Amino acid sequence: MKKFHFAFDLNKKNKVTKNYLIKKFKNYSANLSDVIIVLGGDGFMLQTLKKYQKYNKPFYGINCGTFGFLMNKYKAHNIYKRIVKAKVVTISPLQMNALTKFGKNINAVAINEVSLLRQSRQTAALQIVKGKKILIKKLICDGIIISTPAGSTAYNLSVSGPILSLNSKKLAVTPISPFRPRRWRGKIITSKSVIKIKNLNISKRSVSAVADNFEVKNIKSVKIKINKKIKFRLLYDNGASLSKKIISEQKMIR
Repeated sequence: MKKFHFAFDLNKKNKVTKNYLIKKFKNYSANLSDVIIVLGGDGFMLQTLKKYQKYNKPFYGINCGTFGFLMNKYKAHNIYKRIVKAKVVTISPLQMNALTKFGKNINAVAINEVSLLRQSRQTAALQIVKGKKILIKKLICDGIIISTPAGSTAYNLSVSGPILSLNSKKLAVTPISPFRPRRWRGKIITSKSVIKIKNLNISKRSVSAVADNFEVKNIKSVKIKINKKIKFRLLYDNGASLSKKIISEQKMIR
């Protein structure tokens, strides 16, 4: 755990920290490093996880952004000691397979959530299927979110979705501004589920699919499931694990 690769987001706070760390440590290439240290916010962390996924390295995040739910508290000193004592959290992302109305297949992974969103002033008309069972035959809404436990406190929570414990082995299916049926508030499903979402009116009600921060427009249908072959290892300071952060969020909304 002595070879570090530093990934810096571009902001004012990072300039001073970057100068300090580059002088103190050698910045190894990502493939030769023992740990990838990410300095930025949650969005930059998500980008970096996907960018360096192929190297199968642990990631240690330092919050230089706003909220930093996926990150550790900002401290530029004693990095080596903190990483040695850090606890590992392993998570698998959602795999999104999107089919556009032009017949193009696009794949992407999402650590937090896959969201389907209306592209125009008109609401979306969606059909949601879990395995071979129809969850909702026709949902008129602004969109829908399929969230992992790691992402359940993000966009999912902001639209009144449930917070999921990290070890729950569940996914949250949460509608965004449902119009019909009005009373449907979503569903918690097993992480083994395969979700298929179909756009029922491609010509008049355009829909985009977003895997974290990667967007695909003009969606005909989407298939979503957990990809267990991909495992991200996140390092957290003792007493500040991702599980404890999720529990803290659950207490805050009670």
